[in-house]
Amino acid sequence: MVTTLAIDCGGGGIKASVLDAAGTMRARPLRVPTPYPLPPALFVKTLLALGGRLPTADRLTVGLPGMIRHGVVVATPHYVTRSGPRTKVDPGLLAEWSGYDARTALADAFGVPALVLNDAEVHGAGVVAGTGCELVLTLGTGLGSALFDGGVLAPHLELSHAPVRWGTTYDTYVGEPERRRLGDAFWSRRIRQVVDGLRPVFRWDRLYLGGGNSRLIRPEQLARMGDDVVVVPNTAGIVGGVRAWDLAASRPV
Repeated sequence: MVTTLAIDCGGGGIKASVLDAAGTMRARPLRVPTPYPLPPALFVKTLLALGGRLPTADRLTVGLPGMIRHGVVVATPHYVTRSGPRTKVDPGLLAEWSGYDARTALADAFGVPALVLNDAEVHGAGVVAGTGCELVLTLGTGLGSALFDGGVLAPHLELSHAPVRWGTTYDTYVGEPERRRLGDAFWSRRIRQVVDGLRPVFRWDRLYLGGGNSRLIRPEQLARMGDDVVVVPNTAGIVGGVRAWDLAASRPV
């Protein structure tokens, strides 16, 4: 039986567990705060220490925020900052992370095959049905997104960086700082407005809302979004670590 160490890396915390071939957790999920500043070397060291507290596994899946292509970091929004999300970007960290081959570095460090994808893509792998056009939006520090067609992962787009209004990006418009400022009721209304605005763009068959903040959406706003919108557990970011390997058969990762 192949086991997978799945690690979900966020702006505020890093979570991990070991899964069996069916995607069932074989150990209680562990979480550590994301350390800052976070150069790639400390990132690998942090993941190694977290993985060392869990049972050994045959392979590794890591979900990272940002644009990841073929396991290489094109851009990451949080780990290039001095003190975490929404703080000043450190030019040295930006240079270190740009073009960083995370998949090779982690495979060498852990000594097992590694798969590195955008964190929303891993999250989506854990929830999509594999039929029709399925969009996954994760709500947390910012906004993550992944698009699937017939279970095949589409090339990643950083929707979070697109302007939504008044020169404000989606990341800023619905991210955690705005939720805290607005309160859950007004923030939930904002989420519904975003969903309504994106519907004619994607024409999805199913939209999944995940991430740590999805559970805070008010029921009355969720009901107004329609039956094709579903809130899914945040644990999908870990559980998807097994199904994400099936993506390798559908497109190069």
